Amino acid sequence: MKKKVNVNGIDCGGDDLFLISGPCVIEDESIMMKTAEYLKKVEENTGIPIIFKSSFMKDNRSSVDYYMGPGLEEGLAILDRIKKEFGFSLLSDIHYPEQVSAAAEVLDIIQIPAYLCMQTTLVVESAKTGKVVNLKHGQFLAPENMIKPVQKIESTGNTGILLTERGYTFGYNDLIVDPRSFYHMQETGYPVIFDVTHSIRKYGIPSADPNGGAREFLPVIARSGVAAGIDGLFIETHPDPANALCDAASQLCVYDLEEFIKPLVEIHNIEVKYRNK
Repeated sequence: MKKKVNVNGIDCGGDDLFLISGPCVIEDESIMMKTAEYLKKVEENTGIPIIFKSSFMKDNRSSVDYYMGPGLEEGLAILDRIKKEFGFSLLSDIHYPEQVSAAAEVLDIIQIPAYLCMQTTLVVESAKTGKVVNLKHGQFLAPENMIKPVQKIESTGNTGILLTERGYTFGYNDLIVDPRSFYHMQETGYPVIFDVTHSIRKYGIPSADPNGGAREFLPVIARSGVAAGIDGLFIETHPDPANALCDAASQLCVYDLEEFIKPLVEIHNIEVKYRNK
């Protein structure tokens, strides 16, 4: 039986779809507040609970010249302000065990980046906080093998676990989303989220280049994932994606989000109707 994970009243793994959204990386505070303000409107208009996501640090950029975020202290301060002003639960990713303690004071969900999902110390230290942990599926890992980092978290007694699919490497510089992965990850017994926007990135091409992402595939893969029975969506959004400081080619314009998710809600409701039949 699938477990439900409660995040401040959001029943992850229940019958209602939920959304994780926000800019890829924390930028100027005005951009962050503008995004949060509109996401609150989307939440109110659609009834879909939203967890605000943005990274205080991106340590996997392909060049040392690319923006990596404001860092732990400044980034968490901005996220804390968003939580207090808009009431969002917060998610951000950590890269080192020494970031865990400070992150746990502000975040509601600690995210383990895909590249780091098998790093035992990082995963276990995050789990020891008692916070919900979102494990991103490593691009290099068969989806059924995600049970391994899940078991590392369970070893601490923490069962607040979310799993997020974001495609796997197929050949060179390309990502493929295999619908079978949703089935395999659901077999762990924990809620499964689909990271739609990261799944359309084109590796090897800077995200500032429009060719660095394939936005034309966003509707089809999002609808496929929802029809396959995912519990939540992960969609990075920005007021001006073309000028975003990270993942400019793949983020969805926040002002397009409400229309984008309307058909996904309808598909989800049909899937829920038939999922146990």
